[in-house]
Amino acid sequence: MDLSANFNIIADRFTFLKFKLRFQLILAVSTFLALSACSIMKLPKDLGYGVLNYDDLEVVRDGLPTYLLLVDGALITYPKSRNLLLTAASLNSAYSGVFIEDEARKLKMTEKAFEFSLRAICLYEEQTCQIKSMPFKDFEMLVLSFDRKKDLPYLYSLASNWTGYIQLTTDDYNSIAQLARVEFIMKRVVELDESYESGMALVYLGAINSIVPPSLGGKPEVAKKYFEDAIAVSKGKNLMAKVLYAEKYARLVFNEALHNRLLNEVIVSPSEVQGLTLQNEYAKQEAKRLLAEGEDYF
Repeated sequence: MDLSANFNIIADRFTFLKFKLRFQLILAVSTFLALSACSIMKLPKDLGYGVLNYDDLEVVRDGLPTYLLLVDGALITYPKSRNLLLTAASLNSAYSGVFIEDEARKLKMTEKAFEFSLRAICLYEEQTCQIKSMPFKDFEMLVLSFDRKKDLPYLYSLASNWTGYIQLTTDDYNSIAQLARVEFIMKRVVELDESYESGMALVYLGAINSIVPPSLGGKPEVAKKYFEDAIAVSKGKNLMAKVLYAEKYARLVFNEALHNRLLNEVIVSPSEVQGLTLQNEYAKQEAKRLLAEGEDYF
C-alpha cells in the first residue's frame, strides 16, 4: 500500500473527534459561567454545575451563542486574560464542531479556537510561544518542564484544540505530522493527573492510538489500555469512555462481543452523575446509534 493510501486511511479514522467537541461544549459553558460569576456577569457560582448536570443538550445549544459573543467581545477589552482565552478557545471549538455544518465556517472557528489556546499558554509561559515550530527535542523538554497541577488547563486546552485543528486539515501531511506533539502533551497531562476531567486525556490517547489499523503498524492494545484506564479512573461514570472504547477499539479489531457489551452497559447506566450528566446523555444516544449500525459493520 502506498503512502497516499495509508494517509487516507488514517484521515478516515480521524472522525473520533466528534465526541470531544460535545464534551468540550459542556466544559466550556461551565468554565465560562464560573468565570462570569467572578468578573463579568456576577452569576451564581453553582450555575456552571447546573449546566453540566442538565440533561438536554439542545437547550444548551440554544443558549450558547450569547456566551460565545460575550466572551469573544470581552477579549477585545482584556486581550491578555488567560482565563478568557481558555474559555473562548473551548466555546469556539465546541460550537463549531457540534453545530456548524459549513466546512469553511467550521475551519475558521476551529482555527480561532486553536489560536486562543496558543495565546493562553504563551501568556502563561513565554517559552511556549514557538511550540508549534520548535525542534521536537526542544518541544519534549519544554512540555516536560510543566510539572504542576495548575499547568493542566493550559496543556489540555492546547492539545484538545490542536487536535480539533488537525481533524479539519487531514489533507495536509504536515498537519497530520503534528499529531505526535498532541499525543506527547496528552501523555504529560496523564502523568500529572490521570483523573483530570474525568479521565478525558486517557480517552484522547485511546482514540489517537486507534487511528492506525494493525495492518499499518498500529498498536490497538495500547489504545485498549488507555480506554480501560479512563473507565477505571472515572469508576465507570464517564460513559463516553465506553462509547469510544467500543467505536474506536472494538470496531478496529472487529470484536463484536466487546463492542455490544460496552454499548449495552452505557445504555442501562444512569446518566445522572455530578458534572457528567449532560455528557452522559449524549453518550447514551451515541451508544444506541452505534449498536444499530453495528449490525451492518460486523
